[in-house]
Amino acid sequence: MPSWEQAVSRLLRALRLDSIRSKLLVFALLATLIPSFTTAWISYQQNKRSLTEKVTRELQSVSAQSAREMDLWIKERLYELRVFASSYEVSENLDRMARGGRKGGEQPRGRLQDYLRSVRERFTDYQELLVVDSEGGAVASSAAAPTPAHLPSGWTRTIRADNAVVGDAYWDDALKKGVVVFAVPIYQPGGRLLGALTAKVDLAAVYRLLRRFTAGDSSRLFLITGDGRALVGSRSGPAELTRRSLDAASTSRLLAREGSVVEYAGLGGNGAGERVVGALTRVPQLDWAVLAEVPASEAFRQVTRLRNVTALIVAALFVGVGLLAYFLGLLISRPLDRLREGAAKVAGGDLAVVLPIVSGGELGYVTEVFNDMTARLRDGRRELERLSITDDLTGLFNRRYLMDMLALEIRRSRRMNHPFAVLMADVDNFKPYNDAHGHLEGDKALARIGAILRDTSRDVDCAARYGGEEFVVLMPETEMKGAVEMAERIRARLADDAVIGKKLTISLGVAQFPADGETPEALLARADAALYQAKRDGRDRIVRAAP
Repeated sequence: MPSWEQAVSRLLRALRLDSIRSKLLVFALLATLIPSFTTAWISYQQNKRSLTEKVTRELQSVSAQSAREMDLWIKERLYELRVFASSYEVSENLDRMARGGRKGGEQPRGRLQDYLRSVRERFTDYQELLVVDSEGGAVASSAAAPTPAHLPSGWTRTIRADNAVVGDAYWDDALKKGVVVFAVPIYQPGGRLLGALTAKVDLAAVYRLLRRFTAGDSSRLFLITGDGRALVGSRSGPAELTRRSLDAASTSRLLAREGSVVEYAGLGGNGAGERVVGALTRVPQLDWAVLAEVPASEAFRQVTRLRNVTALIVAALFVGVGLLAYFLGLLISRPLDRLREGAAKVAGGDLAVVLPIVSGGELGYVTEVFNDMTARLRDGRRELERLSITDDLTGLFNRRYLMDMLALEIRRSRRMNHPFAVLMADVDNFKPYNDAHGHLEGDKALARIGAILRDTSRDVDCAARYGGEEFVVLMPETEMKGAVEMAERIRARLADDAVIGKKLTISLGVAQFPADGETPEALLARADAALYQAKRDGRDRIVRAAP
């Protein structure tokens, strides 16, 4: 006998594996464990890559959507200020003050201050409205004790070129709030620059905007400057954030890889230096950016759990195969083949695998566990699909699903040459109701309104929560007359509701495709304009989009 065979024989005797049954057990274990472990490891790697890509997509989506909303919010504030600055009260009184000198300008100054105070009372996001002359000197203010407006150097050139100036965000010690300064020009009717209307806008509005897009308990959104200084966070107050900033290296990496996920020491969290993964998107036209981040441990928690589950499955398979191989020998190969093939299908994404249980014992138990696992995975996938298109509070569809269905309905209606209608509803005076009864009652009221919309609409309609207390109903194959009748049924149903019928009303705006818009955004904008016309007309009514 060759020496190597003698060495192997002595080793097997030392391990008590010299019997045929023991050798068969080792062979069965090795023959089964190696491919099973390989399959499980490949499955783990594929799922790890999939989960990592999912985290990347979510962070990219949240940061990009928040940046778009932030840009829209800035444009809305500048539009409001331009409307105020174009008022006769502003330009005429400022011109009279400039021509009347110190003494002759007292009466126009009083009128101008009264106008600024009236605007300030109606728009609470403006902490202070201030009119400055072309040299930057304060002329009139909405505040009893005016505070200086920090305009950037060379602001007059910028305001002439861009018709607006956005200053730096900072912590105002006088107001005890984080503010950002917006300014728009004030022109004489002849075109001469008289000065600027500036507004200190409360950053709490930005905080609310970021909170709206924050998903889950661990994700965080920040508005940061180009040098990494934090301005507002979805889970941190401005006073706290003004002392935080990203290090230069992390800021440079995030800006250089805009839209990609980067790991770094985060701005928020449980302590300094917490490792996070985040994605950054610049706000158009400004040196600001929206940063979405989530703790690295939370982002990859599912990966860790998947690794542990994979290890448990492999261990269970090892035990089951070992016991059955010891007692049944080669008869175990067929059930093992089923398990291996099932694991390969699951690794390939086929969750409809159901293995037959043809024997008892450990192998039958492993087969049951495998079937239970695939059933739970199927249920989990269905639940994730449902959650991805559903609003948790009202049970209606969410905004993303609505936009997808609206785009699909536009394509279908163009192809079939059929109209459809969009109904936009907003709860009247919801904020006072929420403040008076509490957020829990407010949530119950929104859930009740969602149930009314769901019960009143047809099966083919798409009722969705658009955001906050706004709802949208997409009505295929419906013209304006039918849409108005549907809106009236909804309004009447809410008025007769036993729970909130005497407490809340809704205003509704109706638009029709293609007469009122040929894109989702245009159609929703027309419905929204009609809705706010209903608000202006006294609420609790229906207004159709103007021709």
